[in-house]
Amino acid sequence: MKSTDTTPSTDLKLSDFLCFAVYSTNLAFGKAYKPVLERIGLTYTQYITIVALWEEDNQTVGSLGEKLFLESNTLTPILKKLEAMGYLQRQRDPEDERQVRINLTQAGRDLREDQPKLAPNTTGLTQDEFTQLQKAIVRLRSNVIKSTKDAQ
Repeated sequence: MKSTDTTPSTDLKLSDFLCFAVYSTNLAFGKAYKPVLERIGLTYTQYITIVALWEEDNQTVGSLGEKLFLESNTLTPILKKLEAMGYLQRQRDPEDERQVRINLTQAGRDLREDQPKLAPNTTGLTQDEFTQLQKAIVRLRSNVIKSTKDAQ
C-alpha cells in the first residue's frame, strides 16, 4: 500500500510502497539472523516459536499461533520438527482433548543460554530510536489487522 495519495498511479515506484519497505526489512533481518541461527540449527520461525515459549510455556497450539501470527497448518510442522529435535513436547490437554498443549523440554529451556544475538550495531539505531521504531511497527501491524477485519 502506498503511504500517500499525491503521486499519480503511473509514477508508482516500488520504493514508494510502505508494504515493500516492511517486507524487504523482514528479508534483511532473516539474512542477519541466518548465520547466528545456523550455529544452533534453527530457522528464524523455529527460533521465534521457542522465544514465545520462553515467554509463556504450556500454551495451546491456537494461542501460540495467535501470538506468532501463524495458522495452525503452518505452525504444526514447525512444532513437529522442534519436537523431533528434542526442544518441546506436544500433548493433548487432559481437560479438553481438542486442545494440544506445547511445553518446552529442558533442552528447549537450555537454548535460552545460547540464544543467538545480533551485533548491537546491526540496526544502526540508538536504543531510543530502536524502541520508538519497534512500537511504531507494532502499532502499524495492529492498525493494518484492524482495518482488514473492519473491511470484512
